Amino acid sequence: MPSAPCDDLFADDPAEPSTLALGMQAVLLRGFALAQAPQLLEEVRQVVRQAPWRHMQTPGGKAMSVATTGCGPLSWVSDRRGYRYAALDPLTGKPWPALPADFAQLAHAAAQEAGFAAFVPDACLINRYAPGTRLSLHQDRDEQDLAAPIVSISLGLPATFLWGGATRGERALRVPLRHGDAVVWGGVDRLRFHGVLPVAPGQHPATGECRINLTLRKAT
Repeated sequence: MPSAPCDDLFADDPAEPSTLALGMQAVLLRGFALAQAPQLLEEVRQVVRQAPWRHMQTPGGKAMSVATTGCGPLSWVSDRRGYRYAALDPLTGKPWPALPADFAQLAHAAAQEAGFAAFVPDACLINRYAPGTRLSLHQDRDEQDLAAPIVSISLGLPATFLWGGATRGERALRVPLRHGDAVVWGGVDRLRFHGVLPVAPGQHPATGECRINLTLRKAT
């Protein structure tokens, strides 16, 4: 997938605000999940015990570099049949683990902060980024309810979030994300292209040599 041109955000400004508008209906909430991070990571470990990490297959037949799992009544899956939501984990054949109340409450609070007070998630995709792994620019458009926002929570190693436009070729901002940050986007910004640059090697006291990302959505 061709890369898009990018602009660095905060490249020359070390004094970053705690809240930053990324668009008309998109916001970065610095440290929003920091206090809850230990509990969130414990919940991730419990999910993984029931639905282990796996590298899903793209419709083109390639294994994704990012390891994934999920929880909730539905979770996002990918294989040669395409991208979709499923009630059963294709790896175990069992229902996905229940969506932890902590996940749902935090996502609701973040969405409310961003102006989406009615948001109630029913799906959480959990991604694990090892050093060097990335997520190409894409849109989240497999959900039936595109009126609901996306809430993304970063844990562990820092990463650079690519915040693009309505097309893949538009110039993308480079947004540094740190442990405990949350990004919320919806409304007119709901179908903006976004991605993650390759995660740099490092060690984080909470997650070790990886970054964990929770993406909460309303799939139905």
